[in-house]
Amino acid sequence: MPLSFLLFSLMVVNPFSFAKWEFFWYYHGLSVQPPSMSCQKGKEYGNADGMGSIRKDELYLACAVHKVQLQRVKVLDHPDLQDGFGKVWNHDLLAKIIEEEVYSHGIDVLITFDSYGVSGHCNHGDVHYGVRKFLHDSSPRNIEAWELVSINILLKYSGPLDIWLSTLDSTRHPKGVMHCLLNEHPRKSFLAMAQHSSQWVWFRKLFVSFSSYTYVNTLRKIK
Repeated sequence: MPLSFLLFSLMVVNPFSFAKWEFFWYYHGLSVQPPSMSCQKGKEYGNADGMGSIRKDELYLACAVHKVQLQRVKVLDHPDLQDGFGKVWNHDLLAKIIEEEVYSHGIDVLITFDSYGVSGHCNHGDVHYGVRKFLHDSSPRNIEAWELVSINILLKYSGPLDIWLSTLDSTRHPKGVMHCLLNEHPRKSFLAMAQHSSQWVWFRKLFVSFSSYTYVNTLRKIK
């Protein structure tokens, strides 16, 4: 998969979605030259319970575990892009932000959620449709876009067992349509997630330990 630049999952709504992508950057030869973008919860950088600045710092600490330079990470605090199941994000606005980042940083590959967004969170799906709108309305032909494939709940909590299942499933598709990415260092992903200490409660520790997304992710090309 020849990637010259990578825009990391444009708009990560929740820091815990971050674990799904962190390990790809260095273990699969991806260039992390342009900034990552994160749309955090709440009014100010994830300001749920008044902890906005803390969660912003935690995101930076998680990046540091993987030696991602902080100047490559952009935290977006936009009044019209606040997290919540009842808060639908404007797809036109998302497409505009995506366009600005793509052209200002010379990005030629986008990776984002699929329409379900792994957990069914509406803002994850909004990001997907924002990327699609950009691709349809503004994208030059040389830009590739990939989406993280959502899986059913049984596979989602099958841990490393899903490595074999996802690998087998990816072989059923034409070459260049699906990519199955394995995490060779799951412990490092766990350590990075632990940097989000304000949200690192017992059930999230279990999620990161047993979620198949910690061990393997499948990307599907957006046509």
